[in-house]
Order: sequence, then structure tokens, then C-alpha cells
Amino acid sequence: MSHTAELIAVGTELLLGNIANTNAQFLSKELSTLGINVFYHTVVGDNPQRLQEAVDVARKRADIIITTGGLGPTCDDLTKQALASTFGKKLEFHPPTAKKMESYFQRLGRPLTENNYQQAMLPEGCHVLDNDRGTAPGCAFSAEGCLVIMLPGPPMECQAMFQKQAVPLLKELSDGMIVSRTLRVYGIGESAAEALLRDQMNALTNPTLAPYAKGGEVELRITAKANTEEEARQLIAPVEEEVQTILGNKIYGVDVDSLEAVCLQLLQDAGLTIGTAESCSGGLIAKRLTDLPGASTVFVGSIVGYSNEVKAKLLNVSEELLEKQGAVCAPVAEAMAKGAREALACDLAISTTGVAGPGPDDRGNPPGLIYVALDSPKGCLVKELRTGFLTREQVRMSAAQFSLDMIRRYLTGLLSF
Repeated sequence: MSHTAELIAVGTELLLGNIANTNAQFLSKELSTLGINVFYHTVVGDNPQRLQEAVDVARKRADIIITTGGLGPTCDDLTKQALASTFGKKLEFHPPTAKKMESYFQRLGRPLTENNYQQAMLPEGCHVLDNDRGTAPGCAFSAEGCLVIMLPGPPMECQAMFQKQAVPLLKELSDGMIVSRTLRVYGIGESAAEALLRDQMNALTNPTLAPYAKGGEVELRITAKANTEEEARQLIAPVEEEVQTILGNKIYGVDVDSLEAVCLQLLQDAGLTIGTAESCSGGLIAKRLTDLPGASTVFVGSIVGYSNEVKAKLLNVSEELLEKQGAVCAPVAEAMAKGAREALACDLAISTTGVAGPGPDDRGNPPGLIYVALDSPKGCLVKELRTGFLTREQVRMSAAQFSLDMIRRYLTGLLSF
């Protein structure tokens, strides 16, 4: 039997846009691996009547309802009351939960106020889901052919409770396994990738193949459903091989976190160090690399040479060159990379210089024009990138992404000097 879950996030702050509903993204991914379909996400404010109406709709189209939020001690935390009322259940005081709360507050050295005991009021006969990260317990019960699971709203609490407490309950229901492989692609847009793979996507039913645009790159997700993980992977393998053949080295990794993570691993494997000289990217390449654990083994430093004075003094870019050609040109990018490699005493150095916009620079160069240079023991290579009109943030992102891909291509032998 195929099971369908509906996610209901409770909280007026979500509707106001004060916080993002990251729990829905997390839960959908986790449920897919259990072979449970998710067809609807619902967000409801802190209003018991509207929550009951949302649950009434959800139980007509799903046999699993998972709520997040509204389990705390304040007067607007009404999820348990609304769900219990909808399914005709009473709330009962749960002494073990109250004792855990008392111990928790005692460890923190904080007083336990009376309203906290509201969290110990749980639907009769429910399965209590312990909260290792906070005070509000979750709970689960079955009624009228529907499994109801209530989780706390804070993502750290929600995710830990789901993985430790709810997954075992859901595994008992799951009749299959959904497995995905994600191919990360740079150097081709979503529409171009879709055009190349359209025949394959239209022909597939299990597994499926779908493109997703994401932050200057494309994700291609191959998803299969089978009785076991091994069977699902066997369905995926020939499709993945065909996609690899079509897109070739535009695929920079499979089931990897990011382009910078791939670069970091390649640098570590090669035993090479790197530094950056950044103008238009404003230090973003350095940030993305140093966001990663282990970056200190390969990353030596960065010079954000935004002004011509810094380019000249710290990166040894010729003042005559800057005066004649301006900061945005291939020779300046090359000089910046060479200057950074010498100043930082690293094996490789990458540089960026460009026009972040919104208008052209003083030389008439259009916004989105970027030059990236990579200096290495094999020589220095400069590439030009024209992104078209983008926001300043997008120009910085494009410069960083292009630079990281250039590093990746150098380390995998794809760059010709």
C-alpha cells in the first residue's frame, strides 16, 4: 500500500515571512527516502479554527498528517488542542513528561513556570515523542485511518525528534524505498540541460529525471522507487550513465555538497595550497572555501584588492597598466593572480576583476563583465565571462562559481595552457 503524508506547519510567523519553513523541506526529503509520498504543504497561523479546517482537508487526501510548531507553553501554542479536538480525543496530563521538564529546568538553573506544564498535556493514548533538544514533547496517535504526528517548530528540535522518534513509526508503514542521485552541473543552464535530456525525461517513469536551477548551477535528480535500496540503485545506474555521457565534464560531482567542497577535496588529494585575489567577487571565493571544515589544510589567504591602490601595492599590479587599460581587463586579472601567488606563497592563485554594476564602469565596460585568472606552476590562464545584466550579488556569485569551476578543471586536467 502506498502512503501519502501532508505537512502542516503551524505559526503566524511563517505566514508573515519572519522565518522560513525549513522543516517542510527537511521532512519532505526524509519522507521520500521512506517511500512516503508528499503531495501538499500547508501553513496555518496560530488559530485553532483554521488549523482544524486544514486538518479536515488533509485527512481526506492523506493517511499521514505531520504538524510542526505550536507545542510550546504559550497561549498561542494550540496544536495539540486543535488536533485532539478534530479527532475526538481528550488531553491528559502526562506525569513522566512533567518530570522530564522539571529535571531539564533544574539542570539549567532556571525556574519552571506554571505555563510550562501545558506541554505535559497530551492526547489520550498517544505515543509520546521525547525531545532531547528542548522541553516540548511531540506525540503520535492513530485515528480514523490516519496517523498523526506532532513535532515541535524549532528546526533543531523538529529534525532530531523526527529522526530518532518518528522514523521508526513510519518505517512500519513504508512499503518501499525511494532513492535519489543528484548530479551537480555547472556551465549549462536549466533550459539547455532540459533540451539535451528531454527525450530521456519524457521516456522515464521509474526512475524519473528532473532538472532544478540552483544558485548559478543545475541539479539533475534521478529518483527511483523500489522494494529495497539496492533495487532502486540498479534502476538509477543506467540513467546516470547516459546523463554522464551526454553532459560530460559539465557534471562536477554526484551527491556532493557544493563546487567548493569538490575543489577542497581535489586540493587536499593533490597536496596543493591556494590563495585568492578578489576584486568584483569581494572575498566570496575565500568565504566559500573557508566555510568548509578542513579548509586550513589548503587555503592560505586572500587579498580583496577592490581599489586600484590595493591592486598596485599588495598585488604588484602595474600602475601604468591600471591607468592605460583600467582595472577590468585580462592583463590586470593575470597580474592579480601572479601577485597573489607570490605574496601568499601558495601553489595556485585565482583572481577576479569585473563590473558588479548596476551601471557600466568608467571605461564603458558593461555590468557583468568578469575576468578570472588562475596562476599555477603550469602558467597563468585568463578567462572572460559575460553574465549580462545581473544584480551585484549575482555578479559576485557568478564570479565565484566560475572561479571555483576553473580550479576544479585545473585539478582534473581539463584546462589547457
